[in-house]
Amino acid sequence: MENPQNRKDKVFEKFTWTITNFSTIDSKKLSSDTFYLDGHKWKITIYPKANKGKSLSIYLDHRCSFTLEQYYSGYRSYISLDELWNSSLGFIVNDTCIIEVHILVEDEKQIDESLRNIDNKLGELGDFKGIGKVKRDFIPLLEEVCSRYPSLIKNKKRKSQEFIEWAFTALGRVLHFLNTKKVRDMDHNACRYLQSLWEEVEIFGFDLSWLKPHVQSALDMETRVEKVLAMKRLEENVTQKLAILEMESKDSEMIEAKVDLVAARIDLEESFEQFDLDAELGYGKL
Repeated sequence: MENPQNRKDKVFEKFTWTITNFSTIDSKKLSSDTFYLDGHKWKITIYPKANKGKSLSIYLDHRCSFTLEQYYSGYRSYISLDELWNSSLGFIVNDTCIIEVHILVEDEKQIDESLRNIDNKLGELGDFKGIGKVKRDFIPLLEEVCSRYPSLIKNKKRKSQEFIEWAFTALGRVLHFLNTKKVRDMDHNACRYLQSLWEEVEIFGFDLSWLKPHVQSALDMETRVEKVLAMKRLEENVTQKLAILEMESKDSEMIEAKVDLVAARIDLEESFEQFDLDAELGYGKL
């Protein structure tokens, strides 16, 4: 059955790998069955007895159907073996470990090039509170929200450095977007780009209940902005029509046009009362 989250421009899939008799595994490397998504072969690979160091390593790899090239991504130190085998944490229950992978494949052609290249314009990496490297432009934004919501850092300190860097980079992208974009910028491409950023940061398990309303408000702006711009165009059209009628001395039609102009201005004023097109989106900064 087709996943309800799938759209023409993106495909979402969830794959669950259940490993039984986990304690009896002797292999250094273990891979799941191959599964297919968006024309590619995918599989999960783990090193149950640690690849390097004393942590479980986990990787997602896929092979392109056209180039036959194989790509890997994952965590060399995903979770320490002590944590993995700690029965109170619930990673292994009844000698069974369940690994669930969520994959989102998005058609890059559907997103405006200027939006997808934002990261390339943000400058060099910098140290974020000694726990990882992120874009320097993100650091003041992350520091501000982490001072208000300390759990953002506390809940991630036990993760690998790669996980931490990816997680806070994803959060930084959302904050930077909301901090730099204005209401009038929220066209179709911008809304879709923000949606993709939000879906990405949700994967990392942050408690973002404080941020979600601001993201949702920004995503709702597209329709409201279109309405305001449409009303402005209507006002301009009626004004131009009035000027023509005055030149042609058509009094009866002028009266009708003036009524339309008044109505358009009332609608426009009501729309502007709701929000300012030049206002920053923001996320409730202090």
